[in-house]
Amino acid sequence: MVIIDEKAVVPPPPYYASSGSSVPPPPFPARSSRQRSLPPNVLLQIIHMTFPRTPDLERQRKTLYWLAYHLRLVDHAFYIACMHVLRSTYLPAYSSLVRPSYSSDPFPMSSTTSSTPLDPVQRETRVLDLFIAIKTKEDLFMDASELHLGRDELFKDLFDLMQPRSRIEDLVRHYGTREGVVHVTSTNVTGSSSTTSLTSVSSASIRSQNRTSLPFSALSIAFSHRKVGLTLTASGRKRTIVEIQRLPNEKLEVIAKKLVKQLQVWLDVP
Repeated sequence: MVIIDEKAVVPPPPYYASSGSSVPPPPFPARSSRQRSLPPNVLLQIIHMTFPRTPDLERQRKTLYWLAYHLRLVDHAFYIACMHVLRSTYLPAYSSLVRPSYSSDPFPMSSTTSSTPLDPVQRETRVLDLFIAIKTKEDLFMDASELHLGRDELFKDLFDLMQPRSRIEDLVRHYGTREGVVHVTSTNVTGSSSTTSLTSVSSASIRSQNRTSLPFSALSIAFSHRKVGLTLTASGRKRTIVEIQRLPNEKLEVIAKKLVKQLQVWLDVP
């Protein structure tokens, strides 16, 4: 057994930085996490370089999954760049699943309405993004195991309900803005409205105040096989203000025009 006398232990010498060194002793100061934002064209070039140089569908699908579930979560700039690539890539597959009697415009190349890349005013864009999230994961499972069977029911509600409903909402915004009964409020990066909302105004008082236009953010569509209704959210409550009967194989544009016409009657707009 060795007995160590603690009093005899010599403490270690203090740390002395050399005179020519500018590095402080540890703990080192943390670097600033704020990085200079890269131009969008450079970010797109970086993303395109992550894809395989030679034709390899399995690696390409893995890269698309990585973009959807990992890279786009880095920051706002990478989110916008990744979604541009993902939406452009999966738009043909999305359009091929839209029912023949329905129209679709989830990724408009140009828009005259106020919108932000993080909060697009086009509501069908959100349906396309949901399709991308499901499709990339399903493709990854299919490549990982031959025992995985494709689940077509995952897309049933997406194209039987969500796609036509959001498309009608976009058409109501388009035709309603043209007729002057719907307006789009400007949004900031976080998507909050910069104008007065209808949270403290009841739907009954809207008509008494002789309002001639409603904010698009307060409107939504109730879609079923027989009826289509236009609902207004006011004071935290949803109320159907316009409802029409739906004909078999009726085009969505015709339905939207009928709703806007009935909205003009509801608002007493000449």
